[in-house]
Amino acid sequence: MSRVGIMGGAFDPVHLGHLLAAEAAREQYGLEEVWFMPSHIPPHKHQAGVSGKQRLEMVEAATRANPAFKPLDIELRRGGVSYTVDTIRELRREHPDLDLYFIIGADMVNYLPKWEGIEELTGMLKFIGLQRPGSFLELDALPDHIQQAVHLADMPLVDISSSLVRKRLASGKSVRYMVPDEVHEYIVRSGLYGLQP
Repeated sequence: MSRVGIMGGAFDPVHLGHLLAAEAAREQYGLEEVWFMPSHIPPHKHQAGVSGKQRLEMVEAATRANPAFKPLDIELRRGGVSYTVDTIRELRREHPDLDLYFIIGADMVNYLPKWEGIEELTGMLKFIGLQRPGSFLELDALPDHIQQAVHLADMPLVDISSSLVRKRLASGKSVRYMVPDEVHEYIVRSGLYGLQP
């Protein structure tokens, strides 16, 4: 059975931390591909500052050089609030033969009990929790069905977030080497996050 990783999120914008996390999970768990899935309206985070089309195009630019990385527009096409459980139901119908791994930061592992449909989700996929700077993981405090579905992975501790990238851009600071060059060029060319094209 083929193993596929899924990275969800606003990707507002996608940055090198996302790519490092995906590659760490891919390597440590033998994933054939990692699908990057921009959300339409994230249930846990801010409303994205740029359009879904622009966020998808940034993901396409960021992943183009890695044949194992694929953009996935399933949540953007569906619209509404992007609950992972709805997406995984749909992917299970389309790809019943895949072994799915949802890649999240260790900080998000602590919030899994609050995820919509988490009991159903833990029966449909496994989670890969990646250690991030400043995150504190309490795996033992989680319900058994969640503990059993979570696998941990190590990654280089790079403290980059989309909110930090947006903040730096808004204040006129460089984000070079925080986002892929192709994404940086897209942001500048499109005049995103307050930049003038």
